[in-house]
Parts: sequence; structure tokens; C-alpha cells
Amino acid sequence: MKAPHRDSLLPPTQPLLTPPLAPVLHLSSANAGWEDLTVQAFHQPIAYDHWLMESTPDLSLVVFFGGVMRLEWLCPSGSWNAQDIRHGDVNLCFPWEGPHDLRWKMCVGGPMQTLHLRLSRNLLMRTAEELVGGDPAHLALEKRMGFQDPLLTQLSLALWRELDQESPAGKLYAQTVAQLLAVHLLRQCSSVGGKIKDPSYKLTDQQVRQVMDFIHSHLNQDLSLEILAQQIGFSPYHFARVFRQTMGESPHQCVLRLRIECAQRLLAENDTPLAQVALACGFINQSHFTKTFKRYLGVTPCTYRRREP
Repeated sequence: MKAPHRDSLLPPTQPLLTPPLAPVLHLSSANAGWEDLTVQAFHQPIAYDHWLMESTPDLSLVVFFGGVMRLEWLCPSGSWNAQDIRHGDVNLCFPWEGPHDLRWKMCVGGPMQTLHLRLSRNLLMRTAEELVGGDPAHLALEKRMGFQDPLLTQLSLALWRELDQESPAGKLYAQTVAQLLAVHLLRQCSSVGGKIKDPSYKLTDQQVRQVMDFIHSHLNQDLSLEILAQQIGFSPYHFARVFRQTMGESPHQCVLRLRIECAQRLLAENDTPLAQVALACGFINQSHFTKTFKRYLGVTPCTYRRREP
């Protein structure tokens, strides 16, 4: 995979003019209704002596954006390990092993921004079982610090930009990205990576009709990857992969396109209030509808309606 241009690796929000004295949380998926995935963005101070990563059952990814920092972490033996962290670096760790005490100091450039992703361990185990079988309890994962991975960075920034919109997409979007993250991490950082193969088949015409008919008739609902996959008896992972291979777009992209097309028809046909159009097409609220519509078509729903004859 070709590495993206550096400009595409910049987070959507810039660092604070005055560096904070402690880490500052400025974006979170806590209220987005996402499943299997939690995302938080932080402004980090130039130096910090005691950052405790709490123990959780989930896998943790931290992506760094900024200059160069000297990161140190306390080992169980009581000694400190250290590594220089640069723009675009990723740390992959397993908080279920116990709390981690961190400290750092910037060496080059201003304060960093970090994106913290917490991926459900249950999702990782389920995905491993679906892909290679066997007992997922014996899955071995490799802890890695300060490595570069263009795909992880791109997915992280896509999630960051989605949260930066203030009305992020629903669970279908988050589940799709979470599945991509899980499969990529299993491939790159686990003992089963070499056994994972992409599905080589496509959906039949009948299966496509079943899924599309269901989407059309439930467009105003908060659709999930599991619900769509169940319509043709697939697992979420295999459904997402085969759907993209067949349709040329992800399930989330397909549902979003159909919602936008539905909104265009309603805006052209009648004077239904925008709030009702939003709900009828499956958007969270009018604000989410307006921002998504403009991002997709380049104009607001009001402007689009005025342009229609």
C-alpha cells in the first residue's frame, strides 16, 4: 500500500497556541453510540511526569502527531524503558496486562496531539475465531512501540475527522472501521497473521437484492453490520469484505449514499421540514443531516432545495 502524503497525516484540529500543563481531552466518541471501538483525542503537554494508563480488557492503540518526544514507561522490574516517538508513530499495547506509568518530554517541535483507540478485545477474539478457527484464548499478540503503519494512521485520522464533525456517523460506520482495524492488527501483529485470507467470492444477485431491499425498507433506522450480515447468514467480517468486493463500496458508504439519495428526493418533491427529512432518511438529527449532506454534495439541504425546479 502506497504511503499517504504527509499533509494527509495531519489531524483536523491544530495544537493549542499555549501548551497545556497536563493532557487535555478535546474529542471523544463517548456519546457517539459506537460499539466495539472508543476513540479519544488529546492535546499533550511538552513534558509530563506521570500518566497512568489504566488496566482494561481491551486493546489500546495510540497514534502520535507532532514533533519528536522521548517517551519512557515503567517496567514491572522497576526500571524505565525509553524510545523516541515521531510524527505518525503508533504504540500498540495491551492494558489488560496491568496499568502502565508513562512520562515524556518533547525533543523537537511543539506539543503533540495523540489519538487513543480502544478496540474491544471480544471483537478481536471473535474475528480471529471467524478467520482461522481454533481457540481464540490462545491468540498471541505482539506488543509494539513506535512503529509506522500507513493504514492504521489513515483509519485513525478518518475516525478523528468523523468526530471533529461534531455529529459523527452511527454504529455502522464505527463497526466497519473496527472490523478493518481488527483484521489488520491480526494480520500484522498476531500469531495467526499468515493464515488470514481474503474471501475470493462475491455475493450472488439474490443476496444483493436481499440486502438492498432490507436497507431500503429500514433506511430510517440505526443499521448495524451484524443486522445487515444476518440477512444473508454471513459473519460481520465476511459480509463487510464480500459486500465491498461485490458492490465496490463498504456497507457504510452504500447506506450513506442511499440516505443522501432519499433526502434529495424528499427535498425535491415536497416542503417537509428538514428535521423530518433527516429522521426519515436515518440521520441522527437535523445538524448531522445538514453537515453530512453538505460534505457529500457540497451544498446544504436548504440550498439544494432552492435550486430544484
